[in-house]
Amino acid sequence: MFTDSFRDECGDVIRRSLGFILFPEQFRCAEALTAGRIVEMQTGEGKTAAAVPAAAWLAREKKGVHILTANDYLAQRDAEWMRPAYEALGLRAGWIRQTSSPEARRRAYAADVTYVAATEAGFDYLRDCRALTPAERVQRGHAAAIIDEADCVLIDEARIPLVLAGETEGGAAASRAAGPVARELHPAVHFERSPDGASINLTFQGFEEAAQRLGIAELQDSPLFTALLHALHARELLHRDVDYLVKDGCIVPIDAYKGRGARERRWPAGLHAALEEKEGLPIQDPGRILSSITMQNYARLYGHLCGMTGTARSQAEEFWRIYGLEVEALPTHRPMIREDRPDRIFLTAEEKTRAIVAEIHDVHATGRPVLIGTASVEASEALSARLNGLPHRVLNASNEDAEAALIAKAGERGAVTISTNMAGRGVDIQLGDGVAGLGGLHVIGASRNDSRRIDHQLRGRAGRQGDPGSSQFFLAFDDALFTRLLDPGETVDSAADCDSLQRRAEGRHLEVRQLLDRYEGVVEGQRHAVMRKREESLANGDTTQLAAIDEAWACFLEEVEVMKSGFVFLQMGGRDPLPEFLANFHELSGRFWEFVEAQCGPDAPPARRGATWTYLSVDMPFGTGMERIVRGMIRKVKAGKFWG
Repeated sequence: MFTDSFRDECGDVIRRSLGFILFPEQFRCAEALTAGRIVEMQTGEGKTAAAVPAAAWLAREKKGVHILTANDYLAQRDAEWMRPAYEALGLRAGWIRQTSSPEARRRAYAADVTYVAATEAGFDYLRDCRALTPAERVQRGHAAAIIDEADCVLIDEARIPLVLAGETEGGAAASRAAGPVARELHPAVHFERSPDGASINLTFQGFEEAAQRLGIAELQDSPLFTALLHALHARELLHRDVDYLVKDGCIVPIDAYKGRGARERRWPAGLHAALEEKEGLPIQDPGRILSSITMQNYARLYGHLCGMTGTARSQAEEFWRIYGLEVEALPTHRPMIREDRPDRIFLTAEEKTRAIVAEIHDVHATGRPVLIGTASVEASEALSARLNGLPHRVLNASNEDAEAALIAKAGERGAVTISTNMAGRGVDIQLGDGVAGLGGLHVIGASRNDSRRIDHQLRGRAGRQGDPGSSQFFLAFDDALFTRLLDPGETVDSAADCDSLQRRAEGRHLEVRQLLDRYEGVVEGQRHAVMRKREESLANGDTTQLAAIDEAWACFLEEVEVMKSGFVFLQMGGRDPLPEFLANFHELSGRFWEFVEAQCGPDAPPARRGATWTYLSVDMPFGTGMERIVRGMIRKVKAGKFWG
């Protein structure tokens, strides 16, 4: 906890340099951050400014403080906005964007406080882990981090791997050959969807048909088998303007939590290439994974970890179990007077849509601004088409570059704004002249999400800093929340029932994340051991062993992925995959240093140190789809080990 004199100094500095006074609640936020907690602070309550006293206090040790933001735009905006306060306190603030050069990154990390997107900081760490000299590195350690939008970074995106990739060849040709064949196969004849709709299964007839069309007798042993399954997955399970965009000649996955296009993200391996083939785009070779880390494990590197967000209490258990972080919820500076109306539930999506359109027209007629949150780009465009000429703006992954300007205008008199998601937007909606007297912003939720937090984030856009406002959610029995989670014979009659379903979904997601953490924990332990040995070699100036370790680690990650490929079939057979995974993993780990030594010998092949690039892998935790599962099954059958 910082002292009264430091508190007074910060308050005076911010008043003089930035022109506003920090509320007592903002100081409480800063104190909680310095105590290492996750702070729940409502939208519009001033989290950006509240981070300044906390960062200044943590920066006293001169080891650097990272403020990890949701995106590049917020990193630059917040650093430049708060810089006068830091300078008045005798501190230097820097910022990093995706386009920053290595030298610019090095200068920014050398500052007392560094604003950087969480993913970008993780990528810098991966690149530093392959540096052949200390001078090549840009980061100087991981002393302290303050995470903005902490629930998004540490929960929603915690499982998504950050990948450093290197050059490879051959994947594009397989995708070009497999795509046309996949388009000739017919559902229910040549392939079937799994019961949960998440994967594709080839029938025997489909296997024979594909082998004949590709001209390969032993299709199961060919890379074209994997490419074919990728092509079917891309055709049947991934949909344009729902799962991805085609923008500037590139496939851009849509972030399910933020509703934005994620340009830096790719589907794993050949699945992204299959999408490029499907859309008639140039096919890029997928690259070879050189190193990878999840945001969850990257965040754990920091000696002092804390964060802030508008929604955290519903995930308090997970913050504690995974990170050992307590959640502290702060009251608003002014009383919350927003009216949250009971959900309206309809039998069909069409009835629901008609009701939403009617409500938009009714509220718009009063002059109040309306903000509508939808689940996808497709849904936002469909709703837009139903507004019958009513002037409105659409904020979705298709026009994210204009999002700050669109959000800033969403509180003006008579404004109607449709958004795919409001999580992590980073811009407040301020009411225009006279709007408060009309009742403030009205928020409409076109569906409920699996996570209550996402709904709260949308609702929280109204009622900012004591403003009037209201919210209303519309649901239909054919919404995804109901079709996926309702048990046979179960009914939904109220918002309490919907809340119960969301808790059920959140519980399932937590179970999955905890299960995956059991597997990744052993891999992460091996990575730490390898990095310690690498650091010793680097300190001794032994770059030959340093390069051998890097090559061995890339091969090691490939083998780990192969081991994961049979998980689903082991579970179907009633077996827990974890014991087998641990046994195979430890056997592989034992051979790791033998491979390193072989790479250092006189007959070792030259280390591959070509061009690298980074991307976020779309989260597919048990492999890249059905193709790996089938490959794992085939390996087990050939080895005579399938089903034990």
